[in-house]
Amino acid sequence: MNRRLFRLAAFAILVCALVPPALALDIAVSEFKLANGLRLVVIPNHRAPVVTHMVWYQVGAADEPQGKAGIAHFLEHLMFKGTPKHPAGEFSRLVRVNGGDENAFTTQDYTAYFQKIAKDRLALVMELEADRMQNLVLTDENVLPELQVVREERRQRIENDPSSQLAEQINIALYTAHPYRKPVIGWMPEVAKLTRADALEFYRAHYEPASATVIVAGDVEAADVKALAEKYYGPLKNTITTPPVIRTEEPEAVAERRVTLHDKLTSAPVWRRSYLAPAEAKAEGREALALQILADALGGDAQSRLYKKIVVEQKLAAYAGSWYNGDTKDYGDFTVYGAPNPGIGVDKLETAIDAVLADVAAHGITQDELDRTLNHVITESVYLLDSQEALARMFGTALMTGQTVADVTDWDKNIAKVTIADVAKAAARIINSKASVTGVLLPEEAP
Repeated sequence: MNRRLFRLAAFAILVCALVPPALALDIAVSEFKLANGLRLVVIPNHRAPVVTHMVWYQVGAADEPQGKAGIAHFLEHLMFKGTPKHPAGEFSRLVRVNGGDENAFTTQDYTAYFQKIAKDRLALVMELEADRMQNLVLTDENVLPELQVVREERRQRIENDPSSQLAEQINIALYTAHPYRKPVIGWMPEVAKLTRADALEFYRAHYEPASATVIVAGDVEAADVKALAEKYYGPLKNTITTPPVIRTEEPEAVAERRVTLHDKLTSAPVWRRSYLAPAEAKAEGREALALQILADALGGDAQSRLYKKIVVEQKLAAYAGSWYNGDTKDYGDFTVYGAPNPGIGVDKLETAIDAVLADVAAHGITQDELDRTLNHVITESVYLLDSQEALARMFGTALMTGQTVADVTDWDKNIAKVTIADVAKAAARIINSKASVTGVLLPEEAP
């Protein structure tokens, strides 16, 4: 695993562990729904006189038409191309000259746009976002160059990065039928054929007030934000009723799968395995909470079981860990990874990790591991209160994937109820070789 992937893996573990409990500290969250169906969530945070404003659309890569892989992400790029009122470049210029910053991102389940700006400029960014929600202007002159930008982004982020290629191939194998198997950025052959008409059709079908959620976190009061939302978003009309997208259900897994990738840009082997897991919103009882505990206890830090067994005691790996990703609408994954030390074969590392996993699947974790993990995730989560963006993303992700505000605000109370029996049950169910993909990244073999 190169340094970039290791940082991403560490961040993924941290996010899985830290995101849920941040609202345990008595933050008053307000929810509203406008007459046109737009949902508004306000999260007061008075630590600085700034606000984070986010617009989330309930559409992502998994909702794309057949043969149009990458259109959701492509449209995200095109949303900055201007409207009759604010021509190309003016949106970003106005945010910048008013001291703010902005960005956007697309996932399998949703697309989001956000700005961080002084609180007295909240009306400005609301007006800008409301305008481009329905008035986007696209021409071949601004669409075709952006298509080349997206194609180059795929080359840089996926095709020239062996670790990202491995992750993509594991994902393809993990989902045999569900659209999560498609990369968010799309397949290059399909991306290359996307057109202005494709983008406009997708935009008009999904970018509506009724499919949008606006989240404002920062130095604000709920009543003031609601008044601004009524002024700028309230007049928007829903112009089309889009039939619900039917996502193919993943069939029951019957065989374990393996992926081996040789790449000339790789200097050292990497081992990784992903198990199909339930999404948080669809998990039964406390299963998702138990999987969060299991991921942290198994491979969340230097005190975790994998690290102590594989890295410290047996000295087989440079690092080893695990994470649970359940912030999705339909399915999640539980992933374990490691990189063998020089002179250690990948097969020997895999055997050692399998032994740890088998023990956890058979016996769960200890009460000491449970207590340490609970203390770790709840204590560390307090730092999220320093970030308005983290708070806004936390609620947006939950709401876009079928969870509620209460699921987030009550997280600390709910996870405190998790027992070692809950963790053992979750481990026994998830650590199932038939529902897994094992991936190995190796240096390119000599001819």
